[in-house]
Amino acid sequence: MKSGFWQNSLGLRPGDSWKKELIAGVVSYFSVVYIVMVNANILHDAGMPLKAAMIGTILTSISGCLLMAFGGKSPIVVIPGMGINAFFTYTLVHSMKLSWQEALMVVAVTGVLFAILAFTSLYRKISEAIPHNLQHGITVGIGLFMTFIGLQKSGIVIAHQTTFVAIGHFSDPAVIVACITLLLALILFIRGVQGGLLISILVGTGLAYLLGAIKPQQQMESGPIFKEYGTLFGQLSWSGAGSLVFWIAVFLLLLIVVFENIGLIASQTQMIDRPERFKGSLRALSITNIFAGIFGSSPVVAAAETTAGIAAGGRTGMTPLVTAVCFCATFFFIPLLAFIPDCAIAPILIVIGGLMVQNVKNMDFGDLSEAFPGFLIMVMIPFTYSIVDGMAFGFIAYPIIKFALGKGKEVSPALYVIAALFVANLVLHTLL
Repeated sequence: MKSGFWQNSLGLRPGDSWKKELIAGVVSYFSVVYIVMVNANILHDAGMPLKAAMIGTILTSISGCLLMAFGGKSPIVVIPGMGINAFFTYTLVHSMKLSWQEALMVVAVTGVLFAILAFTSLYRKISEAIPHNLQHGITVGIGLFMTFIGLQKSGIVIAHQTTFVAIGHFSDPAVIVACITLLLALILFIRGVQGGLLISILVGTGLAYLLGAIKPQQQMESGPIFKEYGTLFGQLSWSGAGSLVFWIAVFLLLLIVVFENIGLIASQTQMIDRPERFKGSLRALSITNIFAGIFGSSPVVAAAETTAGIAAGGRTGMTPLVTAVCFCATFFFIPLLAFIPDCAIAPILIVIGGLMVQNVKNMDFGDLSEAFPGFLIMVMIPFTYSIVDGMAFGFIAYPIIKFALGKGKEVSPALYVIAALFVANLVLHTLL
């Protein structure tokens, strides 16, 4: 009976190895646990308490992995997405001027809408309505943006009055630590070392203390780790729901979440040769985004690092179940993780950014009417320091170029609506 229960609940088939699933779950955990420090650091930039953001990240990851284990029955690990967390902090909060409480409500509402799409066939229609070049341009642009943020936070690139940016001061111990950590992270990642990003963060932290790169700062508040979390859990706010900016934020976040996860989940379920698990996995992930807003985190994705678990033999929901259990143990290390400096975390943003930029190889540059709008998105996201404004250039340019070439009918009605929303957002910001 017990065997039958696990087979039905987690999608185990005859021939699936429990031992491999356990190993895959542990491997997946060490491949993604860096997200606790990195995501919390980015959410902290939005104004959230650091330790509370770590707890929110862990709880969101646990709920996502459990939903994927029993709902998706796939070895897919669910964690807050890199790039999307930058959208949350630097676009929703810094650029669109939402409070982080309002931004969490945007995440929850997006999760509800995503669930509606996932439980119907609407997600496919939305995905097909947006040209592939624009979709890939968003990923590449966010990758460049993540790289730029990493370079800034590490001190490798600094502000300059004339040229806007310039090379940093390599006499600064923090910059030295960041460069060494970056090289280590690249070497470990390229060599395929499991948990390489986590190892790099820990080594970088040790170097930072040895070289005196840690600046004097207030001690973190002592006491129970959940004491500070009370200021974050369930702090969603509807106060901005009456504004056009709020709903534009929901719509744009929905587009990003849908685009990214459809591609990731489709490729991962194909890797395990169980494409029938796609719908269940997408639905589990969509529901997790509702919990992300409640727990106090940016939206989740099907982690790209899932491939590490699959390579270790993960084929069923047992893999994310084991990963969820491992995430539970992470709570004990939060007081220590809170002292990891920017110079040890920023290099990881650069590495992740480099991985996202690889999507440029999927873009078609043969037709300039397709290529140039995607190019505008890629370059304008980092150059405007805003994912929304960067996307606006490409999504507005695409229908205009097509219409000017007499190809207006090739543009889907949905894309015309999206372009109009971007125009409305730019006008609104101009008036305000």
